[in-house]
Amino acid sequence: MTADQIRERISQISWFHTINLGNGVVTPGDDDSAAKLRRLKIPEDLSGKTFLDIGAWDGFFSFEAERRGASRVLALDSYVWEGRVPGKSKDGFRTAWSILNSRVEDIQMDAFDICPEKIGVWDVVLLAGVLYHVKHPWLLLEKVATVTRQLLIVETFMDLRLLQRPAVALYPLTPIEKGHADNWCGPNVSALKQMLTDCKFQNIEVVYKSSMLRAAMSAMRRFVQFRYSPLAAVQQGRCVVHAHR
Repeated sequence: MTADQIRERISQISWFHTINLGNGVVTPGDDDSAAKLRRLKIPEDLSGKTFLDIGAWDGFFSFEAERRGASRVLALDSYVWEGRVPGKSKDGFRTAWSILNSRVEDIQMDAFDICPEKIGVWDVVLLAGVLYHVKHPWLLLEKVATVTRQLLIVETFMDLRLLQRPAVALYPLTPIEKGHADNWCGPNVSALKQMLTDCKFQNIEVVYKSSMLRAAMSAMRRFVQFRYSPLAAVQQGRCVVHAHR
């Protein structure tokens, strides 16, 4: 396909990920996917590894795992692909998959239905941007652990970062991050480590935490917009944890 043909094909889709489709064309998504990829620190070489992407959305990380040599990749989503995010759907994934000539497999499944009997066990599992959207984060980690053979990468919104004790902030009705109403919780790093330890991971490494300065700037914006407590908001940010078997 020419660049103009690709642009025409993607023009009617509301994208989230920014995916390089070749010929100088990148999908016009809301997400800085390349920057997020750097923070995730997914192994550069996935040759011979199987890769599961939970909450795949438009499939950026699924296609990247394929590019890095994964022997098999499964993109899993339900929330976005069922159209429960306004304006979003599975069209982005399908279109990128077709243009890229991808062999990535896909399954529409709720993350809480995950189990080895249904999808098997995977060497590397990515759970990015999902954990804080659910009411039962520990249960979700338990489900995901059952299908993780070697490495689980968790990227999530975090809260209560000044507390040393494991803790999870709950805010079912508060517009925490970008005004989204479906953000239910924000674990701190200590809580993530404890939950993952309980899920029988042996080595847990924090590979990224957003800066407190950035959190402070965000806190002031939220105070102006929502009258949300700066003391609470300054403890919020994002983190990435690698959990190894």
